[in-house]
Amino acid sequence: MKLSKFKYELPPERIALYPTEHRDESRMMVIHRKTEEIEHRTFKDILDYFGKGDVFIFNNTKVFPARLYGNKEKTGARIEVFLLRELSAELRLWDVLVDPARKIRIGNKLYFGDDDSMIAEVIDNTTSRGRTLRFLYDGSHGEFKTALYNMGEAPLPRYIDRPVEPEDAERYQSIFATEEGAVVAPAASLHFSRELMKRLEIKDCRFAFLTAHSGLGNFREIDVEDLSKHKMDSEQLIINADTTKIVNDGVDAGHRVCAVGNSVMRAVETATATDGRLKEYEGWTNRFVFPPHKFKLAHTLLTNFHCPYSTMLMMAAAFGGYDLIMDAYQTAIKEKYRFGAYGDAMLII
Repeated sequence: MKLSKFKYELPPERIALYPTEHRDESRMMVIHRKTEEIEHRTFKDILDYFGKGDVFIFNNTKVFPARLYGNKEKTGARIEVFLLRELSAELRLWDVLVDPARKIRIGNKLYFGDDDSMIAEVIDNTTSRGRTLRFLYDGSHGEFKTALYNMGEAPLPRYIDRPVEPEDAERYQSIFATEEGAVVAPAASLHFSRELMKRLEIKDCRFAFLTAHSGLGNFREIDVEDLSKHKMDSEQLIINADTTKIVNDGVDAGHRVCAVGNSVMRAVETATATDGRLKEYEGWTNRFVFPPHKFKLAHTLLTNFHCPYSTMLMMAAAFGGYDLIMDAYQTAIKEKYRFGAYGDAMLII
C-alpha cells in the first residue's frame, strides 16, 4: 500500500474549529462493511446499533496542557515549548519540542510566566527539533506540576487554526479521562456525554477502559511512499486484568466489541493473542495498521474524519476496506461533514 493512495482534497472549511455545543450531537456516518450501505445519523443514535452485552473499549488517557510559551535569555525571543514526556520527576527533566528550533542550543535558559518565575535550562539536543529541558524549581513535585501546567494551554492540533480558548481545556478531553499522559486527545471519545453513557448502561452495554498515551507521532508526516517502511513513534500502553475480563467475557458470549478510536484499535491489535483473546499489557507499542490488515478482535470501529495522508485514515481504511472508506470520505465532503478532532464521527460496522 502506497502513501499516495491516501491523498484527497480536503476543503479548509470542512475542518471543525470548534466542537458541537453538546458532545453527543455531532453528526455520525454509519458504514456497513458487508452491504456498503452508508447512513447519515446523529451521534446519540449510536444507541440503535448496540445492545445488551456489547462491549465498548475506551481510552481513559488524560491530555495535559502541553503547549507553553517562554522567552530566551538575553534576546527575549519568543519560544514555543511543547511538552512531550516527563523523563524524571526528581530532576524535573522533560522531553520537549521547541519552535523555532534553530534558536535554541544546549546551555540556553528559557523563562516562563508573566513574572519569569519558571526557568528551564536546555541540557540536551535529542533530535533536529527535540530538546531535553531541566526546569529549575524549589518546591515539591506537585507544586512544580501545578505551576507548570498553569502556564500551559490545551495542545490543539495545528490544523485547528485559531487561538486556544478556556473552554478547550474541557472539550479537548473525554469525560472519562483519568490517567494523565497524552498530548493528543482520543477524538472518538469526545462525542460521549454523561447522559449518553447512562443510556448505554441502561441498555446493559459493557464498558472497558485501557490507557494509551497518544503522542505527536499521530501527526508526524510520513516521508516514505512504501508504508511498510514507515516507523510509528512508540506510545505507552496499559491494559489491566479488569479490562481483559470484560472484553473476553463479551467475546466468549458472542457480543460485539467496539473499539472507540484509533488509539484503542492500535492497543487491541497490539495486545490480542492469536487465539483472539485480549491479554494484559504494560509497555510500549509502535503498531502501525494500514491496508491490508486482518483484525483480531474488534467488530466495530468508531473514529472521526481525518486529514489526508494520516495514519488514522489508513487504519479506518484497513478496517472498513480501502475503496469503501475513501468513497465515504468523498461523500462526507459532499455532505459537509466536519473533519478533525472536533469534527463528526464515523461508525464502521
